[in-house]
Amino acid sequence: MKQIKGPAIFLAQFVGDEAPFNSLPSICRWAAELGYKGVQIPTNDKRLFDLERAANSQEYCDSILAIVREAGLCITELSTHLQGQLVAVHPAYDEMFDNFAPDEVKGQPRARQKWATEQLIMAAKASQRLGLKSHATFSGALLWHTMYPWPQRPQGLVEQGFEELAKRWLPILNAFDEAGVDVCYELHPGEDLHDGITFERFLTATNNHPRAHILYDPSHFVLQQLDYLQFIDIYHQRIKAFHVKDAEFNASGRAGVYGGYQDWLNRPGRFRSLGDGQIDFAAIFSKLTQYGFDGWAVLEWECCIKHPESGAREGAEFIAKHLIRPTDKAFDDFAGASTDSERNKRILGINQ
Repeated sequence: MKQIKGPAIFLAQFVGDEAPFNSLPSICRWAAELGYKGVQIPTNDKRLFDLERAANSQEYCDSILAIVREAGLCITELSTHLQGQLVAVHPAYDEMFDNFAPDEVKGQPRARQKWATEQLIMAAKASQRLGLKSHATFSGALLWHTMYPWPQRPQGLVEQGFEELAKRWLPILNAFDEAGVDVCYELHPGEDLHDGITFERFLTATNNHPRAHILYDPSHFVLQQLDYLQFIDIYHQRIKAFHVKDAEFNASGRAGVYGGYQDWLNRPGRFRSLGDGQIDFAAIFSKLTQYGFDGWAVLEWECCIKHPESGAREGAEFIAKHLIRPTDKAFDDFAGASTDSERNKRILGINQ
């Protein structure tokens, strides 16, 4: 069996204007001091990473690797969550998702989509230059506004929506294939890829593209009330990245999985710092180890109660405690016997 690597941390939620969170060298030193071994780097903030330069310059990528290694860390993956979201945006969300786009394409959906696609293709090349094997992103959504089937969805709407989503992603997936990097979609409410069934629909629409994979984050499955352990049994061959994020769902007589438009603090389902929620991470790490997952266990901190720096500090120790060193022998080897074909035949009653 292979071993999960970690602990690592997704830097997106920690970037800010104050040191040590305002540059790659200082935030890497901060992460290393907490006990992290790897960092997942967002590509939308040039304070940490210039995606265009990385796509076009091996020298720049080598300098990024040197910064990270000097802190004693590895890069686990690059992230294009915000850019991936903009590959597919329904018009109802245009104005809100324009916040993720540069000023020159705001209010221009087609130009924004083109920009997002170019960003993802640059991320493929940058990942290749950095020697990475997986990439973290969102799928975007054309169908999310029809998530609940009322009014009744017209026949063929879902199939046509996934055909269009696949059409937009195929050039990107092909670019990642040329780069030798897997695209790991974080299955997330608000995205057309948000559970196992929708991921299967996407695979069908992309003809089972070899680079279409999953970023496994159990917190989003708790909020949807999906069996996050059985999910691993079903989809483990496609899980190529892992966000370690906790969550809880507290059933209520006043609100359910949709949350009643409440803020995060008051929703029945909410994200929590590691160890403060309801997720059985011991079982998750066991299953992923059982199935040979050898990627990184990456903390994604999101919590409506605890301070992020406390969550980061506790998260490193939490992940480290859950990493499993796989066994190289069976527990009952001490009682075993050497191989003897004739003896086995006698035990089985063969040729007697």
